[in-house]
Amino acid sequence: MNWCILIPLLVGLISALLGYLLGRLLGGGNDDSDRIARLEADLEACKNSRTSLEADLKSENTNVASSFAATAAAIAFDADAAKAVFGKKIKENDLTVVEGIGPKIQELFHNHDVNTWRALSECSVDKCQSVLDSGGDRFKIHNPGSWPEQAKMAYQGRWADLLKWQDELDGGK
Repeated sequence: MNWCILIPLLVGLISALLGYLLGRLLGGGNDDSDRIARLEADLEACKNSRTSLEADLKSENTNVASSFAATAAAIAFDADAAKAVFGKKIKENDLTVVEGIGPKIQELFHNHDVNTWRALSECSVDKCQSVLDSGGDRFKIHNPGSWPEQAKMAYQGRWADLLKWQDELDGGK
């Protein structure tokens, strides 16, 4: 028999045996079906959790919307009440109702998308000052420190409180 043929056959057999053993050792055998089952169970749990969270969010949005509608209805503008306190007709969201704000300053605020008493009430004093600064030197002398609070009173329809406070103020300073 020729040794030249026997050596490649022996090397091939040993290689096949080593390949098989390494494949079993590193491949993990038939554990893939268990792993897939666990992953599918995790996916189903995530889907159920997402559905539950979406339902909670939808319920919360409904509650917030109804709460917002109730708040908006509670703070409806009453022109007659404002006229009774101020003695003159007051337009809704007229920023000149705030002591220290005239037509030109109101125009500056409108240019910065502050068009309502509520929007002005939510501005910081620094934001009000930056709006004034954008108008140039002639507007820098104004002090907007009380403007957001005055706007809040107007927005909430607290006309008597607003008039009393404005009487205490000295030209908005």
